[in-house]
Amino acid sequence: MTRETTGKAYVVGVGMTKFEKPETRDWQYWDMAEEAGTAALADAGVPYARVEQAVVGYCFQASTAGQRAVYALGLSGIPVYNLNNNCATGSTALMTARQFVEGGIADCVLALGFEKMSRGSLGGGSGAGDFTTSPVARHYGIMAASHGFEASPPTAQIFGNAAREHMERYGTTEVQLAAVGAKNHQHSAHNPHAQFQDVYTVGEILAAKTVHRPLTKLQCSPTSDGAAAVLVVSERFVDEHGLRDRAVEIAGQAMTTDTEESFASGSCIDAVGRPMSRAAARQVYERSGLGIEDVDVIELHDCFSINELLTYEALGMCEEGASGKLVESGATTYGGRWVVNPSGGLISKGHPLGATGLAQTAELVWQLRGQAGARQVAGARVGLAHNIGLGGAAVVTLLRKA
Repeated sequence: MTRETTGKAYVVGVGMTKFEKPETRDWQYWDMAEEAGTAALADAGVPYARVEQAVVGYCFQASTAGQRAVYALGLSGIPVYNLNNNCATGSTALMTARQFVEGGIADCVLALGFEKMSRGSLGGGSGAGDFTTSPVARHYGIMAASHGFEASPPTAQIFGNAAREHMERYGTTEVQLAAVGAKNHQHSAHNPHAQFQDVYTVGEILAAKTVHRPLTKLQCSPTSDGAAAVLVVSERFVDEHGLRDRAVEIAGQAMTTDTEESFASGSCIDAVGRPMSRAAARQVYERSGLGIEDVDVIELHDCFSINELLTYEALGMCEEGASGKLVESGATTYGGRWVVNPSGGLISKGHPLGATGLAQTAELVWQLRGQAGARQVAGARVGLAHNIGLGGAAVVTLLRKA
């Protein structure tokens, strides 16, 4: 069958589970997948039998776990693609689904992501030697050369050292870093899908247990169980099924990986992905004809508070080095220029790696449809998602109400 290619792809259905602390709920990854996938299909009003391909992302399960997850929705024999792109896995699944649709390969593709994690910090180990064979060995090598290697969790350590560099270089303060956590915890209070819904002051965040100075526990994303799903379809499918009223266009999307700039400076700021994020944002703005000035609501990868500040700069929301002042000004919360992480972000909503990028999409779709309830951003028409993984990959997506 020859398909007409319109160059457009739309999200018509989204769903997610509540993100949970690992071992809180008695469920398996296929249970999560069934819950999120069923919700996305119901949201679209599309039966599973109409799905032509499935792209499934996860990091901590065995090969073909995607099939077992999708089989909980039905046994239709469709192709299932298993993806792992570290913390950017969910958005990689979305991007793959979009490419299938825009390329005329399929009219209806399910992007599904899940994770069943263990309690405790990611990537244990107490010495640089533990990472000599790791895909992120080069990144940790940059950190070790400039900062040494301590006993704290390695991901918190490399981002914490990026925070130290930002403070030394630009005068960013611990209060400004804590303001990111305070904002996102405040936002999550209205999100029933969030792992945490507690509100903290900046003072309480600063007083919390230090994970790797200057980052405290309440500025770090937790390990989480959960799943999210997004149904991506062609314009023809939208029109044939009368889905225009709930369709959200993927107006632009780009993925970048590390370049020489990521490592040449010897800086943790660059090693954790600011150059990748900046390049992905530029590509998306060029392809969509939209800019950061057109965006109303943003879901970005605040795995640690410093990464939210680095991402402000990468997206062009402020000048390099000015992100601490930006968050302190109130420009990134309700009543400000943008609302960033209305879901609570990774810090408070949770971070099941394979699901994160798709959960960001779900939040933005609800916002653009006006379905976000107490956390609704008034008049939201354009949303931006930013999802990044060490190793590395950065995905930026612009969504626009059709």
